[in-house]
Amino acid sequence: MAKTYALGLITAVAASASLSKNNCAYADGPFSFSPFSTPSSNASQPSSSSSKQSAPSNPPSSSSTGDAAEPPPPPPPKVRNDHPRTTSAGFDPEPLERGVQALEKISQSSSAKQVLEAIKKQEETRQVELNAKAAEYNALKAQFETERQRVIYDEQKKLAQHQAQTKSQMARYEDELARKRMQAENEYHRSRNQELVKLQEESSIRQEQARRATEEQIQAQRRQTEREKAEIERETIRVRAIAEAEGRAHEAKLAEDVNRRILIDRANAEREKWVSAINTTFDHIGGGLKAILTDQNKLVVAVGGVTALAAGVYTTREGAKVIWSYVDRILGQPSLIRESSKGKYPWSGLFSRSIGTLSRGGNKGHTKDGKAFGDVILHPSLQRRIEHLANATTNTKSHQAPFRNMLFYGPPGTGKTMAAREMARKSGLDYALMTGGDVAPLGPQAVTKIHELFDWAKKSRQGLLLFIDEADAFLCERNKTYMSEAQRSALNALLFRTGDQSKDIVLALATNRPGDLDSAVADRIDEVLEFPLPGEEERFKLLTLYLDKYIAQSETRKPGWFRNLFKRQPQKIEMKGLTDDMLKEAAAKTDGFSGREIAKLMASVQAAVYGSENCVLDPSLFREVVDYKVAEHQQRRKLAAGDKGNV
Repeated sequence: MAKTYALGLITAVAASASLSKNNCAYADGPFSFSPFSTPSSNASQPSSSSSKQSAPSNPPSSSSTGDAAEPPPPPPPKVRNDHPRTTSAGFDPEPLERGVQALEKISQSSSAKQVLEAIKKQEETRQVELNAKAAEYNALKAQFETERQRVIYDEQKKLAQHQAQTKSQMARYEDELARKRMQAENEYHRSRNQELVKLQEESSIRQEQARRATEEQIQAQRRQTEREKAEIERETIRVRAIAEAEGRAHEAKLAEDVNRRILIDRANAEREKWVSAINTTFDHIGGGLKAILTDQNKLVVAVGGVTALAAGVYTTREGAKVIWSYVDRILGQPSLIRESSKGKYPWSGLFSRSIGTLSRGGNKGHTKDGKAFGDVILHPSLQRRIEHLANATTNTKSHQAPFRNMLFYGPPGTGKTMAAREMARKSGLDYALMTGGDVAPLGPQAVTKIHELFDWAKKSRQGLLLFIDEADAFLCERNKTYMSEAQRSALNALLFRTGDQSKDIVLALATNRPGDLDSAVADRIDEVLEFPLPGEEERFKLLTLYLDKYIAQSETRKPGWFRNLFKRQPQKIEMKGLTDDMLKEAAAKTDGFSGREIAKLMASVQAAVYGSENCVLDPSLFREVVDYKVAEHQQRRKLAAGDKGNV
């Protein structure tokens, strides 16, 4: 059996040698070898049959793998039979002969079995190496195929990206062209519209100039006519007065002699009467003095009576001063109060306050109609907030809750004091006005006056709104070097009196520089209100208000028939051609004016009207005064800016 196995092995070796000699290799398929590598008990078949069975098994596997991966390779070229010992198919029998000889040597050897085992192991090892090489080749082939597919995918991806980029560039280019075309069209239309607007503006300017020229011409003719009319009237009055004077002079000349004689007789009678009365008086006085001087007792009584009378008068006067100063200190207003709704003494102004209370009660419906703050014109949002604070103060007083302190800040003349007064009036509180500049001159007495002020304020039954104007004058930062010790003491006294929330006093501070206030004072403030300069709408309302106050109602008499009985009737101001459009134009020109400056402007208009000949307010005079005050306001601002720059 060993011989048979050795024969099969030699046949396989010869076949493999012939294959290696003929350079035949299956590169595209897996390697397959004969089953002689694993011996079997039924391996009694000849080696030629096993080789025949193993040989045709390789082509199908290679073809199957080739079909799965690539098209099959072309058939190998036919081998030319140049050796006479080989067959026409290219098979060389020489290795087979060498194998037979080796087999004979092995069969004659004593260790044939061991040799066959060694050859078997070598063959198995070679088969394993060939299988590993085949697997490595398949892995390399699969890796190459994967790399090839990845390269194809990357190329396709790059191509798609390039195409998309090209399309986006084309779209952007077309969009840019369309945008430029639209911009060019819009620019053309805008320039065309600008030209049309410019032409319309020039036409309107020309029409306005023509209208103004016509109006000025009409006004000039009207003024000329009025001047001529006034000249004729003055001439008529002068001629009439001259005629009347001449008539009166003639009558007086005729009656002069009669009147002279009557006056002389009357003067003589009066002189004689007064001379007799004086003589009688001096006779009585002389008799009395003579009686007193001759009688010593009467002289002593007279001298004592005169001395007692003088002493009584002096004592009464000085005692009244002392008592009045004591009453004034106990019951009167503190000296720091400049203005107050309360009387100087508790009994003063009872009738006027009762009348005011009745009038306020009768005007409650009027205040709800929208004129809640009388002559105070503020921005609508600020006015709503002040009304809200006034209503909150009223409800706070009715519920016996502590009041809230307030800070009003803004440029001068914006209505801070008037708003505080109207807030106190609407909330039903008394109000008292003081200024911070009155505290510094008091010196060491400032602390006492501050305490007297708060003690007096607490006596109000209705509650009191204490308004301190120019609060930064003595409530500034305590670390200022120029602040005196008396001012620091006064500030500390006010901080002491306002340390807790009060149910009797509402503290309202007004300042133009809120940043200068002491931090402790700012900590006691609950509500902060800014009073800005009035806008154009507010300036129009202020102009209308003060026009009605200073011009339309200037000739209205104040109440009091006895005063008006001996007062000369003022000349009435006549307004001609003054419309709301002119007031709106003035409101636009007076940008930056405060409420106080607008009031002064209308007072200047009133003075200009009174300075004119016929006391008539026309548009030209109104525009002249407005332009003058606007130029004056601008000059003041330039001077203020120059002073700040120099500082």
